[in-house]
Amino acid sequence: MIAHAGDARVVVYSREGCHLCEAAEAQVAEVCAETGDTWVRVDIDEDPDLRERFTEQVPVTFVDGAQHDFWRVDPARLRTALGRRRRLFGRG
Repeated sequence: MIAHAGDARVVVYSREGCHLCEAAEAQVAEVCAETGDTWVRVDIDEDPDLRERFTEQVPVTFVDGAQHDFWRVDPARLRTALGRRRRLFGRG
């Protein structure tokens, strides 16, 4: 389920034409479909501040507003992070 950046639990900062970004987005989409969590893709090239901040580090994955990974997504690690937040706040 894709949402707006402010509403999404997972944000993937990426750019067009980036094969690592495409792979990360597919993995995030799969995990979020399993868990019922929301995610959004943000193109860093559309924002000069994001482009300067992340440069060649994309894709960068954030979970609940905190940086989680960059370059690659580990699906098991992402599931754990999403589950941890749910247990802490009684979600799910």
